[in-house]
Amino acid sequence: MKKVFIVTLLLGLHLSAKAQQVLSLDSCRALALSNNKALLISQEKITAAHYQHKAAFTNYLPKISATGTYMYNQKEFSLLTDQQKAGLSQLGTTFNGSMQQMAQVIGQQHPELIPLLQSLAPLGGALAPGLNQAGQSVVDAFRTDTRNVYAGALTLIQPVYMGGKIRAYNKITKYAEELAYQQHNNGLQEVILNTDQAYWQVVSLANKKNLAEGYLKLLQQLEGDVDKMIAQGVATKADGLSVKVKVNEAEMTLTKVEDGLSLSRMLLCQICGINLETPITLADEKMANLTQAVPTAQFDLSTAYANRPELKSLELATKIYEQKVNVARAEHLPTLALMGNYMLSNPSMFNGFENKFKGMWNVGVALKLPIWSWGEGHYKVKAAKAEARMASYQLQDVREKVELQVNQAAFKVKEAMKKLTMSNKNMEKAEENLRYATLGFKEGVIATSHVLEAQTAWLSAQSEKIDAQIDVKLTDLYLQKSLGTLR
Repeated sequence: MKKVFIVTLLLGLHLSAKAQQVLSLDSCRALALSNNKALLISQEKITAAHYQHKAAFTNYLPKISATGTYMYNQKEFSLLTDQQKAGLSQLGTTFNGSMQQMAQVIGQQHPELIPLLQSLAPLGGALAPGLNQAGQSVVDAFRTDTRNVYAGALTLIQPVYMGGKIRAYNKITKYAEELAYQQHNNGLQEVILNTDQAYWQVVSLANKKNLAEGYLKLLQQLEGDVDKMIAQGVATKADGLSVKVKVNEAEMTLTKVEDGLSLSRMLLCQICGINLETPITLADEKMANLTQAVPTAQFDLSTAYANRPELKSLELATKIYEQKVNVARAEHLPTLALMGNYMLSNPSMFNGFENKFKGMWNVGVALKLPIWSWGEGHYKVKAAKAEARMASYQLQDVREKVELQVNQAAFKVKEAMKKLTMSNKNMEKAEENLRYATLGFKEGVIATSHVLEAQTAWLSAQSEKIDAQIDVKLTDLYLQKSLGTLR
């Protein structure tokens, strides 16, 4: 039962929220920040830069890699020639034949030894198979069997000195991560600025719509009074036509304001990630006085220097280019690394040629020493230094522009406050003038044209007051943006 009640309550809240959403400035900012795709992309850039920094740090640590290969060779490597193989495999037969030839020669020269030689003749035939087998075993022992070759290696490399390249890359990726964060912060301030501009634009047009409706009611009331006076013969038709023209103009103005207000609401919805057709109402639309808090034009340039994301980004870019000088220099400095391997192969050669997996380990030092490159490293270092100086000059230029921008924003705040004070005074005079004109018209001592002029002046003064109030809000917003304190 409790679950059904909760679901019903949530559904009712959803439907009421869908019917009419009342948004404050903070809620609009929150929606815009959570739905802005550019901010989501910049957040992912921060994540990517963070992991790139972690990856750069791993270059300080030893790297272990494994390699395995298999190769099939068409032909087998042989340490013996075919003639040598044939000779060794027929070693006993050759030996037996040589002994018989030798016995014949000895028998011819020493006939008395023939009986002894004939008794020894079977010995050569008996030794021949054994010698042939021994020769064949030698041939087999020298066989490499390298048609199917397997090899593997486990390698460890520990950098000792890389010319400062590892340290420079580690710093570059660290600065790149901070740079991505500053760019995200800059995008965040831009979203807040656009949201506030759209918000106060809607508030301004909503107030001007109320003003246009009030002005139209005044004219319609005046039109009714003039019609009655025409019927009584105390006013002319020309007076009635003049009022009707003003009524038509007021209706046209109201239509334009309503159209502009609808488009401004759609723009705010698009910035906040809300459906464009969703009806929204802003919390400040009904405020009688939009400038509750009086902004100050006081500022400290050190605040802008410390908080502006653009300046921080350029400072980080300058540091990155300075590290690139070290990278360019490291390309032409000696490098030193420790190495260790464990290698495995089949066939193996540690105990003759064997079709077995056998291996060995080794350790060593690898030193690379550049000797001559026709000044390539020197030129690259100079080019990197030039890029670093360009980044430094760009930083100085932007600092000067920021100083000018902050001063201009502060001046506009002061100017907006003066305009607001003048518009308030003008509004008081216009209201007083309209009150006298209305009373005089009712008493019949003031003409219709004078009433129309008073109403027009009142409309203009009220419109200027709304513009001045919105201008105070926006100029204060621009000052905060120029100081980098917009949050």
